[in-house]
Formats: sequence, C-alpha cells, structure tokens
Amino acid sequence: MSVLVKGGNGFVPSVPLRIAVSGGIDTMALLLTDGGAVRGDGDVVFHGAPTHPSGTVRLTGGPGGTAWLEADLPGVEAQIARVLVVGSSEHGALRDVRGLSVEAFAPDGTSVARYDVTDAAGETAMVLAELYRRAGGWKFRAVGQGYVNGLVGLATDHGVDVAEAQPRAGGGAVPVTPVVPAAPVVPAGPVPGFAPPPDVTVPVGAPAVVTPPAAAGAGGGWSYGPVFAPYTKIGRNNDVITVDGLPPGPVVVQLDVQGDGYTGLTTLDRRNKEEDNLVNSTEDDFRGRVLATVPANRPLRLKLEAEGPWRVEVSPLAAARRLTEDDAEFRGPDVLLHTGGVADLAVHYRGDDNLIVNIYELDGHGDPTALPEDENVINEIGERSETVPLPEGPLVVQFEMADGPWRARLKRVQPPSRPTPGPAAREGVAPHPFADPGKDDTVAWAPATGGISGWLSRGRRDR
Repeated sequence: MSVLVKGGNGFVPSVPLRIAVSGGIDTMALLLTDGGAVRGDGDVVFHGAPTHPSGTVRLTGGPGGTAWLEADLPGVEAQIARVLVVGSSEHGALRDVRGLSVEAFAPDGTSVARYDVTDAAGETAMVLAELYRRAGGWKFRAVGQGYVNGLVGLATDHGVDVAEAQPRAGGGAVPVTPVVPAAPVVPAGPVPGFAPPPDVTVPVGAPAVVTPPAAAGAGGGWSYGPVFAPYTKIGRNNDVITVDGLPPGPVVVQLDVQGDGYTGLTTLDRRNKEEDNLVNSTEDDFRGRVLATVPANRPLRLKLEAEGPWRVEVSPLAAARRLTEDDAEFRGPDVLLHTGGVADLAVHYRGDDNLIVNIYELDGHGDPTALPEDENVINEIGERSETVPLPEGPLVVQFEMADGPWRARLKRVQPPSRPTPGPAAREGVAPHPFADPGKDDTVAWAPATGGISGWLSRGRRDR
C-alpha cells in the first residue's frame, strides 16, 4: 500500500478500483476533461444520480459511514482526463470530522493508495483526491483542497452550473444512449501500483478468467477472444515477463517505457526462443498497444528489451478502443475495433517512419483462439493523409507500426447488414469486461427531474 501525504501521488493499476471515503461525510465524483471542467450534468456522480452515464463510475453506500466509489478505469471515456473524489459536510467544518480518509483498493481487496486528511480547517467541502491519466496509465493524487464557500465554490470551479435551473421540457428523463453499468468486481491476484522502482520488478498474480459478456457481434458489441481481468507488471530495463492463467486467444499488450534507447518486445515459444516480434522501436518514451496470442496449455511469455522504467498491461481484445466518426488522437502502434457496417477509414499520420495498418475480418471465423489471416491496407513511409475502405465489422484494425502521432476516424459508415443481437450489443457501446452473461444490465441513465438543479441538496444523504 502507498500511504500518501497531501500533494503526493503514485501510479495505480489500470483496473476497476473501489475507493472508500471514511468519516461519514457526503461523497461525490466529478469527471473532468483536459480543460478541468465537467461536460455537463452527467459528469457529476452523487446520491441523486449515483451512476455515470457510461457506467464506469458509481457511488454506493457502506457500513460505518463509509461511502464507496467504484471506478472502472479501463472503461473511462477517452475524453475524461481526471476523476475527482469530493467530500462535503452540512453539519460543520471538515476539521470536526474524525477519521477522514480516502483509500483505493484493487479488485482482490489490496490497498493501492491511501490518504489520511489531517489538516482540514474551516472548509465544508474538499477535493479529497483525484485519479488522473499519466504515461498511458492512471495515478492517484492526495489533493486535500478545501473550499470555505462549500460545494458552490467547488462545483463552480469545475464547470458545474449549480444555479437553480428550470425543469427540462416535459419534466421527464433525458434520453441518453443506453450503457452497460459497472458490474461487481471480479477478484484477481494482487495488483500493486505502478511506480517505477529503482532496480526491481513487481510481479502480479495470474488474472482471473471471466465468463464473456452476453452475445455480441456485428452490431456494436464484441464477443471475440478471451475475457479476463487485466494483468499489470512494472519493472526497469530488460526482463522476461510470464503471464500465467490466461485462456488461449488474441490479447492486447500495452507497453509504456520512460526513457530513450531501443525498445523491443518479442514472444517466446515453447523452447524459450524468440517467436513473434511485437515492438521494434528507437523512439524515446515509447508508448503503444500491440496484438499477441496466448498459446494453448502454456503461459504467455514476453522478452522485453528496454532502457529505463516500464509498465506492461495485458488486456482482453474486447477492451480495445472502438473506431468512431469522431477524430481520435493516438501515438505509437495501437489496436482498434470496428463493429459497424462498411465504412471508410481516414488516417492522418505525422510520423517520419513506417505506417503499417492491417485488418482482421472476424465474420465467419470460428476459432476464438487465433486471429484469421490479416490483410494489409496501408504500408507507407513518412507523414501522410489517406482514406482506405473497410469491410463490415467485426474487424480488428491493427496499426502495426506507427512511430509518432496520428489520428483516425470513420467516414460514410453504413448500417450493419447482419442482424444486431440482443440489447447488450448497442452501436458504440463496449461490453463491460465483467458483465454478468445471464443478465441484461443495459440501462438508460436519466438525471433527477430538473437535471443538476437542486444538486447541492440532492447530493446529501438522508440522516
């Protein structure tokens, strides 16, 4: 466990975390963009609206006056840069609250970060802590920033309109794209935080295999490949990484290296010989996601060559980012999914070296333990903009080589020609990696009447 003082920070694993706020105070979360503000009412999670529209942040109660926030970090929308953990009191100053603390737990119950608030003063509201993106992962910061003007001042500082607004037309729920809410966390092996160590690595236990989500396919969900709790390991310099307990099939390997020099990542075969080259880069501070295949009846083994601290995360293919008609920024190799009908893929590459893009068509491919043969759609060198046609999904779109920044989006997307499965498969909505396959958890989120109006009072629990 990392015990932090005010202002301290440390990496936490990119897995679903549970955050306990002790002291019996009212608790909420604000989801902020890079600009430091919420996008609207939906980015405020509190007792009147305890689940974020994306389903990735939820507020629940607990015994002994402890409030719990559940944050599914792998599923947090790309536009969200920070998740604030906020506490407030309507019965006096926070200095009078005994045992005020915030603590983050990994899926197996291991504490990965804790902050004890010991210097609260006359403020009645405080940003206790925040989760924020850094170097391809997530960090936890002990903030402890108080507001003597209470929730009004705190909310206004982060773009929340707390003025008494008029009720929405019709007074009913606002239609929002249905989402899959967060499901109970599945236990995994011990997962320490990612803090680049001086000279040692921190092993992580075998991931817990999870039953795949309800059937999904061409209509926008995803059912191909094994589903499991992500595996994370950190270290420094050259190493051999062994991931035990994964079911066979394609997975996404994310690698982040802090430092310059050569970076290489290669799979090892049964004889411990190099097999498939996944990364071969001389770019400083390498970041990227690549495809690997977990072999049957043996662990996934990776030979890593790096100079400096690094972080490796192995995730299900289903957790990869979806291509949409919105411009999305990337850097380095990546693995993307296309789940709609035929479309055009527009790419703007700003690197100097090779740009290699392959696609894998999964329709009719019945072997979940291996990808079909790939088709190369782009193989060029240097900065360029071009558009290529994509067949109907489900597709894996692999940016095999892309040293440098680039962006991509879909154009002229056609509706799928194949029938869309049941309610769990919605266009543009990823299945939650820990969804219950026997239950339709799809819900439409709607704020309380009047949107954020009355948020200050509705955010408080009944005493």
